[in-house]
Amino acid sequence: MALNQLESKSGHPSVDVRLSAEIQATVHAKVRELGLDPTDTTGKELYHSLQALVALHDKYLASAIGSSTDGLLVDQLQAIKKTVDNLPLPQKAWVIKHSVAKKLLKAQPPKKVMKQLGYKSIDSMLKRENIHEIFAATRFLETKVWMRKFVKSYHKLGPSDFEVRNIDVLVLDQKRYGDSTTKFIMSQRHNITHLKELGVVLILPLPVPRIRGAIITILPFVLHYINEIRSYSAFFKMQQVRPDFGEILVNTILDDPGKAARLGNQAIHWRIIQRHFGLQDPKTHPELFEPHVQPEDLHWRKAESVIYWLEPALKFWEDLDYVAALHPDSIVPLSLMDNAVSYCNGLEYGQHSIGYFRPSLWNEVYAQYIGQEIFESQVLSHLNSEILTPELVDV
Repeated sequence: MALNQLESKSGHPSVDVRLSAEIQATVHAKVRELGLDPTDTTGKELYHSLQALVALHDKYLASAIGSSTDGLLVDQLQAIKKTVDNLPLPQKAWVIKHSVAKKLLKAQPPKKVMKQLGYKSIDSMLKRENIHEIFAATRFLETKVWMRKFVKSYHKLGPSDFEVRNIDVLVLDQKRYGDSTTKFIMSQRHNITHLKELGVVLILPLPVPRIRGAIITILPFVLHYINEIRSYSAFFKMQQVRPDFGEILVNTILDDPGKAARLGNQAIHWRIIQRHFGLQDPKTHPELFEPHVQPEDLHWRKAESVIYWLEPALKFWEDLDYVAALHPDSIVPLSLMDNAVSYCNGLEYGQHSIGYFRPSLWNEVYAQYIGQEIFESQVLSHLNSEILTPELVDV
């Protein structure tokens, strides 16, 4: 990415240099908070110290939600669902109506799901089963070819096929699905995904009675995916005046082009724009988002910020999603999600997760630029005149 172009246009040079200095200062402060010497700590020592903290905080968090780290996984998952359902956070989204979802399935019956659940008739399955669970099961039971064809059928949908309702955190029953979810879970290194068009956060069953770090790993991911669903909900609501709404819907779900705007030569994703305006005063730009998008649609809060409401000790992890320590032999992320995934999967130093730190760092770079007046004004102008067309706006 040509950062020099952004610096030249913004009139604020070396944003990346300042961010790098801030990250280094944060790393030093957190290393000292762990009881280590920032000038004499290896990457491996830092990693193991972070992993020990994850283990401790897993116990604290489990207790805070009325569970325990040595309990059965099935009970832990229900405790997570109950906790999330009762959090005082916006949890509504603009998603496909249930009646429309059923019509889509009738037009293209999911044969593998029907077989797994013991049905020969699509009508019988739709009558007896939770529509969210049927949709969820297609993600890991049906083929990629079937899924792509199914999502392409969304091109016929219009705004009248959508409604606002609560996001559903759905915990699937391991007895019903056996090991059919294993391949998906192994590829993702976690068992949570989401259906952005239906407003469902899906927790997949694991073929084990217990797993370490389940609560501190799964709970942040559930909160993360609620944010994701609400972000896409706001995006789709802004697109509803477009004549090609259905095509935008299909392309976003299948390929997620992430081209809401461009900074320099780099496309930036809608979630960065949504995060920026979601952290501002809701009354800042009513002329831009209303009547289709309300201030609460843009509400955005990091998972770590929510979790320390539940357990104050976890405030250690706040605003560390884009922070990492650079060592000669490895990068050591300080993000909760990376460290929780590493702990849950028992990953050794050098094999540890960095998959959440990397995109978070780029998002932070873009967020710092978009927060500058010249870029914010151009993004606002584009949103106001084009209602987020699929094409890029070059700022």
